[in-house]
Amino acid sequence: MVAFQSMRFGAHYTFQNYSELLQNSAFLQAFLNSLIVSSCAALITTIIAFLLAYTMHFTKVNKGLRFFIQTSVTLPMLLPTITYGFVLIYAFGNQGTLTQLLGSPPFSIYGFNGLLIGYILYTLPIAYVLMNNAMLYIDKQYLTVSYLMHDRPLRRFYHAVLRPMLTTIGAAFILTFILSFTDFGIPASVGGEYEVVAMSLYRAMLGAIVRFEQGAAIAIMMLIPAVIGILLLAYLQRYQVAFKNNKQVALIPSATRDIAFSVFSSVVAICIVAIFAVLLIVPFTMGYPYDLTFTLTHVKAVFMQSELLQDYRNSIIVASITALLGTLLALLAALLNTRTPLKTRRIFDWFSILTNTVPGMVLGLSYLFLFNDSTLKGTILIIVLCNIVHFFTTPYTMAKNALQKMDHTWEVTGQLMQDTWFATIRRVVLPNMKATIFQMLNYYFLNAMVTVSGVIFIVSTETMLVSTRIKELQHFAKYTDIFILSLFILVTNLLVKLVLDYLSTKGSRQNNENES
Repeated sequence: MVAFQSMRFGAHYTFQNYSELLQNSAFLQAFLNSLIVSSCAALITTIIAFLLAYTMHFTKVNKGLRFFIQTSVTLPMLLPTITYGFVLIYAFGNQGTLTQLLGSPPFSIYGFNGLLIGYILYTLPIAYVLMNNAMLYIDKQYLTVSYLMHDRPLRRFYHAVLRPMLTTIGAAFILTFILSFTDFGIPASVGGEYEVVAMSLYRAMLGAIVRFEQGAAIAIMMLIPAVIGILLLAYLQRYQVAFKNNKQVALIPSATRDIAFSVFSSVVAICIVAIFAVLLIVPFTMGYPYDLTFTLTHVKAVFMQSELLQDYRNSIIVASITALLGTLLALLAALLNTRTPLKTRRIFDWFSILTNTVPGMVLGLSYLFLFNDSTLKGTILIIVLCNIVHFFTTPYTMAKNALQKMDHTWEVTGQLMQDTWFATIRRVVLPNMKATIFQMLNYYFLNAMVTVSGVIFIVSTETMLVSTRIKELQHFAKYTDIFILSLFILVTNLLVKLVLDYLSTKGSRQNNENES
């Protein structure tokens, strides 16, 4: 639908829309700006995510500190991305909370600086989840063997940790780049005069003069990073390492290592909490930043809205169905790709990259075009299907990485024991990846709760979600109400995340006990 729409020019189908874009210097500059800021954000995010995951798996961090770091790093995932820009403004603006503590603004939050910080906050949880999941399946016995062979620390680190993670590191970089490249919520609030391609698309779709054809052409051009990403991932597949087990062993003692990584991870976690702390301040003050008197007036006013309960119920239904069906489909695709000899199995890799590249706003429009004259228009089912496609990439990558690191002789052993392929998957493979399955459910649910762009065009008055209600409030500059509803989503997502994280940890512990 998007491709056909991009070639429409009046009553004809031509490449005129593309020709106009390539001759537009403002668009080309915006495209270049997007490449620069997204690349910087992806590089920084990937490095930080790797170091955080390394801290969790290869250092002796205090359990309390470990919980604080993991909770803080994944905190942004629990909030709608539309609130990120406003949080940054209230934190680093002229009257921001951090600005008042420091005495003056440390830097201008608008333009490149704001986009860079916003993109890092937005993509760090996703990159961390990928890294953390992949490190679950690294056999730590190789570190012990390398230590006994008197390898140098860097050599030991490269062969036992870095090299098995190269494919995941590449996938994390590509994914975070694409997410930054296609996001429009953060540029809309803190982009300033630093024009990016996502804003060009946003104006084409939601500006004063709506041009669906030009917006569709911009969306198709934004698929270019996906093609490059697929080629890079195909190249990195040669570095994929599979382990026959991932037995937990005692880490080599190193006080310097533990202290250094603990301090680094703590600083990252504290910075994230400090930035989002504004959510706990603004809604409970009479008139931030001038009157900081505590009050619950704003909270009561928001929850007196009769539509809110129905919106919340719709959000829970959509997120739950999305999590169950999405996890099932992503897991099935990963199984067919990694544990079968199907000749067409690589198509899932293409699908996972391409679906993530298309901005949610355009994806929602394509669903609107496709089902505009059907009885499915404006239903829960359409919202669920759009969410499953929109967020398919990360759960699929998590399942794929987990399955690739498992012993590939299990199916052969099952055949020798006269078990079917499905029986081997059910009895052996799935029980050994419980932790990953719960993380996939977690990812789908949280993102379905906070998404705005992917569903803004396909919700109706009966299927309105809490996140789309926040989008409406933005037009009326009701930022306090936005923060209150964001807190409402935060609490819900936090409860779900804690339960699924507990189940994931329990599943991982059971796998280790079975191996022992």
